[in-house]
Amino acid sequence: MRRTRLTHAVLAALLILGGSSAAGAVPAAASGATTPPGATAPLGSATPPGSTAPPGSAAEPASEGVLIAMQRDLGLTRKQAEARIAAERAAAALDPKVRRAAGDAYAGSWFDAAKGRLTVALTPDAPPGARRAIEAAGAETRTAAHTARELDAVKARLDRLPAPSGVSGWHVDPRAATVVVDVVRKHRSDNDVRRFVSRARETGPVTVRTVSAAPRTFAAGTVGGDPYYTGNVRCSIGFSVYGGFVTAGHCGSPGAGVSGWDGSYIGTFQGSSFPDNDYAWVSVGSGWWTVPVVLGWGTVPDQLVRGSAVAPVGSSVCRSGSTSHWHCGTVLALNETVNYSQGAVHQLTKTSACAEPGDSGGSFITGDQAQGVTSGGWGDCAGGGETWFQPVNEILSRYGLTLHTYTG
Repeated sequence: MRRTRLTHAVLAALLILGGSSAAGAVPAAASGATTPPGATAPLGSATPPGSTAPPGSAAEPASEGVLIAMQRDLGLTRKQAEARIAAERAAAALDPKVRRAAGDAYAGSWFDAAKGRLTVALTPDAPPGARRAIEAAGAETRTAAHTARELDAVKARLDRLPAPSGVSGWHVDPRAATVVVDVVRKHRSDNDVRRFVSRARETGPVTVRTVSAAPRTFAAGTVGGDPYYTGNVRCSIGFSVYGGFVTAGHCGSPGAGVSGWDGSYIGTFQGSSFPDNDYAWVSVGSGWWTVPVVLGWGTVPDQLVRGSAVAPVGSSVCRSGSTSHWHCGTVLALNETVNYSQGAVHQLTKTSACAEPGDSGGSFITGDQAQGVTSGGWGDCAGGGETWFQPVNEILSRYGLTLHTYTG
């Protein structure tokens, strides 16, 4: 934030959005730890690798801004939104524990919004003790034909195939026990798309889905009064780290200078990766500083960020960006490969929240837990669409950064 008189308008224009310290998120489709065959791991109390959930954060009241946006975008009453946030917090805390308990039989997990609890898929050979332990902890269980490790292997094989532009991406869907390949409707009959789909089906369980449009990044040309610019590109600040902020990699290259809404110098891109990844971090100075806040843009109150626990598939998620401001949706998939025109980007999270040009790099948050920075998508906030974000914990791990969180 630049030193100046802090009117609401100045605060909204200058705040650098807040996150939390963490390193290296583990995708929901992968089991980070294994258990010997036939053994049952206890449901311990450890925090998932690569995320933080400060003590007492689960007891904090839900942000007014998140509640308002969830009511507007998800069609919930205030009580329903409050109940969903509480249930999602519980599911996010339980998720890493059930993975350890499931061991090699783990076949994926997701948040069931209708039931308000975590659902865990297990293969038929799961030890009875593991199933009992998971259900006793409050999660539901289902039987699936393929383990998460098997589906991840199928997706990894697809990652090695050259994909035509008519294929927009692919991800593991634990609920359907398959790898979903998204094909743009107008290209589904193209010969190169047909060849890719045929080769994909040879790798294992693959389902093809038709989507309306191809994904694109959400950088924009210069428009006055928005958070930051690199040359003639406008993007949005993601989450504060000590010494700067994280954002999308397609917004700038290492060494590129960054200016603020008022044209003043903020800092420099210190690291950036795109495609393959879509993350970057910018050092700040010249009278700017960082704060652990996500902007509400005057439509909802600003949001304090207290951690970065990864939200399971099915959880609500809200995003803030300099063009479309606050919008909410649902986490649709983790660890998706997205095939942009510039090249494939891996390990993105898909959501049903909308976004528009200029929102690139902006914040995704569930409750008070930072999730990631906006990468791209299709559609807009008038007609709807889908949007992807780069998980924040991966960015922190890559650059050895510590996010700025609210501890008051």
